[in-house]
Amino acid sequence: MFPKVPDQHKPGKPLVPNGLGVFYALISVTYLFLLYFFDVIKPSNGASAPLTLAVCVLFGGFMGLLDDWIDLKWRYKAPLPIVAAIPLLTLASRLALRTSVSIPMLGTIAFGHLYYFLIIPLLVTIVTNTVNQLGGLNGLETVCPAIMMIGMMFVSGPNAVMLYAPLAVWLILAFFNVRGRIFVGNTGSFSIGMTLAAFAIISDLKFNLVISLVPYIVNSALILLTFFFFRTKASVSFDGKKLLSDHRRSLITLVTYRRAFTERQVVVIISLLVVVSTVVASVIQALWAA
Repeated sequence: MFPKVPDQHKPGKPLVPNGLGVFYALISVTYLFLLYFFDVIKPSNGASAPLTLAVCVLFGGFMGLLDDWIDLKWRYKAPLPIVAAIPLLTLASRLALRTSVSIPMLGTIAFGHLYYFLIIPLLVTIVTNTVNQLGGLNGLETVCPAIMMIGMMFVSGPNAVMLYAPLAVWLILAFFNVRGRIFVGNTGSFSIGMTLAAFAIISDLKFNLVISLVPYIVNSALILLTFFFFRTKASVSFDGKKLLSDHRRSLITLVTYRRAFTERQVVVIISLLVVVSTVVASVIQALWAA
């Protein structure tokens, strides 16, 4: 049922089903629609948080599915998440969400109307694309977002109910992805990226998300800087057992720069970096709220 692609970092490059992230999108959207139907989270001023999140996840899944089908170039797919910001703009305006961003130790920055037309689209676009860029190893594109999702659930209060089913489905996919049985594909990475961005905006956890996202931002910055300035791409060599790189053009190549690690070890190292950033974000969020 699903197209198979070679697992580049396994001996013999076995073919693995790709695009199973579609199950995450479909089950998560169904669950969010049920929350809306049963009024688990009451709508306010005609706007429903579960329904808004469902629309965002659905768009993320469609965007990723489109990329899996026709392999969109980055100059086309990078701005696509801006369209998914439209339902978030509607929700933010209807619920009169804060148009400011609180930064611990620096205070609160008020953006006014720029919050709707600049901050929300920018956050959605950056989060979705950076999450999509950190992948290529078994477990990397599933374990790290799961860590960030769990971190946000701990500090989101009643809104955490919106992520119960999405997290459960994502963890099941992660279980098989870590073992090299499946790939979630762009369908999964765009869906989960959209989930994180939309949930952070709905729950007013924008600063928390940005801090948790630091390893992703480092990865994307390395990729983009080396491409724009040197017109080169990141790559790692695989000798059948371990990964090794002779440059630092991404987070993966930074970890494996002149140091050979197995695929599993690289995933664990990067996942630990995400754990640290997520814990720091959660602690700062809790202290700031107190």
